[in-house]
Amino acid sequence: MSDTVAFDFAVDKAAHTVTITREFDADLSLVWDAFTRADLLDQWLPPHPMTAKTRYQNFRVGGKRFYAMVTPAGEERWAVQEYTAITPKTHFSMYNAFADKDENVELPGSEWNHTFSEQNGTTTVRITVYNESLERMERILEGFTAGMKMSLNNLENLLSTLRAK
Repeated sequence: MSDTVAFDFAVDKAAHTVTITREFDADLSLVWDAFTRADLLDQWLPPHPMTAKTRYQNFRVGGKRFYAMVTPAGEERWAVQEYTAITPKTHFSMYNAFADKDENVELPGSEWNHTFSEQNGTTTVRITVYNESLERMERILEGFTAGMKMSLNNLENLLSTLRAK
């Protein structure tokens, strides 16, 4: 396993996409679980000092995850993810949109494609996020960039803890 991990965050405003490529010093199965199991997602996805709580998740094509990011003051920001394609341990896609606590979706949302590959114990995850609306993408880009960097660092820390068990 390497001492440094690759990380790339690319914005293509013309294509309305953000592409994140990140290596993790962990086996593919462990990284896949961290991206697809609610109990693990809730541990790393929220940027600190926020927390996350999943109301439900059904990881299958057509299934959904309904979850909230929770601020230290207790404010909840809900979102719905609907899984549109799954190839175990190599790829999944979903449509993600903000929602209220009753699961009423706020459109437009964004399409997320995740691909996973492993070489010599290092797993590479590539996430491409397509926004229907350039205006929405530009509005959330600064916070999204900082939040994703924190989240992926949280994931690296969680993976280190899980590897040690």
